[in-house]
Amino acid sequence: MAAEGGGKEMNEIKTQFTTREGVYKLLTHSEYSRPNRVPFNSQGSNPVKVSFVNVNDQSGNGDRICFNVGRELYFYIYKGVRKAADLSKPIDKRIYKGTQPTCHDFNPLTATAESVSLLVGFSAGQVQLIDPIKKETSKLFNEERLIDKSRVTCVRWVPGSESLFLVAHSSGSMYLYNVEHTCGTTPPHYQLLKQGENYAVHTCKSKSARNPLLRWTVGEGALNEFAFSPDGKFLACASQDGFLRVFGFDAAELHGTMKSYFGGLLCVCWSPDGRYIVAGGEDDLVTVWSFSDCRVIARGHGHKSWVSVVAFDHCTTSVEDGDPPAEFSGSDEDFHEQIHFGAGRDRANSAHSRLSKRNSTDGRPVSVTYRFGSVGQDTQLCLWDLTEDILFPHLPLSRTRTHTNVMSATSPPATGQATTAITTTTTANPSGTNGNSSVSSSSNSGNPANSLPNTLPRSNSLPHSSNPAGGSTPNSHTGTGSNSSTKGSSIIDSAFIATGVSKFATLSLHDSRKERHEKDHKRNHSMGHISSKSSDKLNQLSSSRTAKADAAKTLGTTLCPRMEDVPLLEPLVCKKIAHERLTVLIFLEDCLVTACQEGFVCTWARPGKVGLLSSQNNPANSPSGTVV
Repeated sequence: MAAEGGGKEMNEIKTQFTTREGVYKLLTHSEYSRPNRVPFNSQGSNPVKVSFVNVNDQSGNGDRICFNVGRELYFYIYKGVRKAADLSKPIDKRIYKGTQPTCHDFNPLTATAESVSLLVGFSAGQVQLIDPIKKETSKLFNEERLIDKSRVTCVRWVPGSESLFLVAHSSGSMYLYNVEHTCGTTPPHYQLLKQGENYAVHTCKSKSARNPLLRWTVGEGALNEFAFSPDGKFLACASQDGFLRVFGFDAAELHGTMKSYFGGLLCVCWSPDGRYIVAGGEDDLVTVWSFSDCRVIARGHGHKSWVSVVAFDHCTTSVEDGDPPAEFSGSDEDFHEQIHFGAGRDRANSAHSRLSKRNSTDGRPVSVTYRFGSVGQDTQLCLWDLTEDILFPHLPLSRTRTHTNVMSATSPPATGQATTAITTTTTANPSGTNGNSSVSSSSNSGNPANSLPNTLPRSNSLPHSSNPAGGSTPNSHTGTGSNSSTKGSSIIDSAFIATGVSKFATLSLHDSRKERHEKDHKRNHSMGHISSKSSDKLNQLSSSRTAKADAAKTLGTTLCPRMEDVPLLEPLVCKKIAHERLTVLIFLEDCLVTACQEGFVCTWARPGKVGLLSSQNNPANSPSGTVV
């Protein structure tokens, strides 16, 4: 249930919760933090982030964890539900002066028990490549801040590549780097390569190969997070201007867009099969967007403040097609095993084809459940089930679903307001290309054939209007579809690649640590993101004014449907699990991992997995880096 009593119970920190699979339990002995376990004073610091990698250790303890707390960066062996955490001596610990780590990412392709490649982004704009096992620092990118002076908001290795990585900044720009190239001693000069609605891609003009290979300018304000699709072909970007933009990565083609209900979008993730994208942000909602239809299919309301992280649970997503339910399992690395970067690469994905069974049209009953989660600044963890009554509203349900409501239209449109009638016909396509849709609009039309369907899934206890209020004429922002990534030579191929050498220098730049302007948000616990640059404050104020003007234009269109026009999900679980705002949610095979701004990384054992942790393991007796 979304609400669990009131008063004191509402403020109680939960250590377990129950779902249809069973009971998830917090493992207190598996908590990771700074060695002294003292809560971190988070005022003025960047969000705590966590990254995992598996080094294929023969001992069976191959998981490694990295997390940042303030100016500190830690690297441990992650023992999960198997053993108690040993915090006495981390494998590697780094303390930075004048700047703070903001995000990081491991390269799973090059990880071994002897070496890992870890990218770390910083508040002053630099990106560092380190090996925490060898305790080496390979290179520093944007060292003199000639490429971008703003905070790094997200850094990711390009799927299937050992050398290419993408970096987003609070300036709203993204840069594609090659680890083999230098960054040059002068500011880069750019040449326009491709331009579209509210985005542009430039290539770096240089006689010799240098970084960055490409510069993307996306939207207005900060680019808060991006995520690659499971097959690596598409890139979803969540921006402070409230827009989700999805691009074909190689060809830099805009595939589709979505607008938040209000405020900026802070986080984004893909479903395991790449068919759906979930985004969260300052509207306190989670929004589910269909990749093939390029439209919002559901919203979820359970948080009382900004949503900071969304993530799909690949182990609980399931598909039934008349046979016994088959659980979809595997790690994120499974999606990347067969990805080979370059023109003509083969991105076959067995997991994708397994989930594609739900498009069967042979008359057999189809049942689909996607599980995803979210955490927010309200210190709450929410779990959501995205079921077939939402995915296929026009098909008969194969079984009863709960926790799915639709807000009804309680009032007719204002006098003189034009209503929009939308009819959509979708052809499911396993390859992930655009479905066929038809859009028709009319002014004050009462023709039911041209109105939104009256049979939106809803709770039987809720009233339902047969005449939902419409909006203005929808805008088409669907780009060229998924085929855009295969047109001729890719954008990345056009930026030639050569080898180079980079010189490392210590991070010593001092930035003023000014808090970003905190928005006038009336929800509980709203705290905002902290920025290290005063220029971010000006950008956000400007983008806020622009966003308010744009909101009136987009509300009620396919970019941003009204609340009553799409199903409203209720959380399966909604629990307060921390004292400070939550910044991490990661689903692993036998547990889920959360972290809060106090610097505590918590492990929640999945049902039936809690017994794996033996009480006889005393972390105080464990030597550094040794498997107990």
